[in-house]
Amino acid sequence: MSRHRLPRTVLASGAALAAAAVALVAVVGVVGWRAPSGSAPGPDHSARAESAATPTRTATSSAPSPRSVVGVGDSVTAGTNCDCAPFVARFAELLGARDGRPATATNLGVPGLTTDSLATQLTQAGPARSVAAADLVVVTIGANDLGPLQDRWEQGGCGPACLAPAVAAMARGLATDLARVKALGGPGQRVEVTTYWNVFEDGDVADRQRGAGFADWSDSVTVAANRAICATTRSFGDTCVDLYAPFLSADGNRNPTPLLSSDGDHPDAAGHALIARALLAATPR
Repeated sequence: MSRHRLPRTVLASGAALAAAAVALVAVVGVVGWRAPSGSAPGPDHSARAESAATPTRTATSSAPSPRSVVGVGDSVTAGTNCDCAPFVARFAELLGARDGRPATATNLGVPGLTTDSLATQLTQAGPARSVAAADLVVVTIGANDLGPLQDRWEQGGCGPACLAPAVAAMARGLATDLARVKALGGPGQRVEVTTYWNVFEDGDVADRQRGAGFADWSDSVTVAANRAICATTRSFGDTCVDLYAPFLSADGNRNPTPLLSSDGDHPDAAGHALIARALLAATPR
């Protein structure tokens, strides 16, 4: 089936939803960075008598400390339906190779996670410690919040009036998640939030299983969701990393099937590699 997606620039309903999401997240209190702890005491410069026989001390150099990358989010982060290294590990590897500094990866992705359940996860001791210690946190969340819209579309349609409340609720949930990450993280922690190529199935699988009209409708939902995700992310001073254009091209008309697993929903190895490269390009040296 040929693809006839609507270009993002003509999706007026998506723009209206994004504006509504911005207005909603503006009322969410942004938790600021924690104040840095007091500086360590300086070295002791008091005079010490040393005998001439004392060996000369030589300075030793230590290897740079590892950069810690932590990924939180849904089944995309978790690497569902891909017998491969998920993008969090790939991104850390690329980052370490580019910057000449070892990078470790911790993947906290959980299939089925929503913005609300991510907020709950971030209150748990283990995930909270990992996020607090991270130099860089990657967040991919929100698609599962919009899952019920697909049922409504199949039962008779779901236009802008149907989309708006769900997208706005997703944006509020994301704001809560980012506020929690901010509260856990220390000064200098970087947060990057990805968008989606599609919040539902895509490519040949979607065309075959969902039928005519689904590709354009799901694209309109995804565009609205992505605008809300980026608006919310930027309101916290964080970085929004676009995955729509890398998967689908800027006009949304590229068939992403080669980048998706057999379910048409999750990235395959090539898709995870592409996400890792997009994150690397968005991360300054």
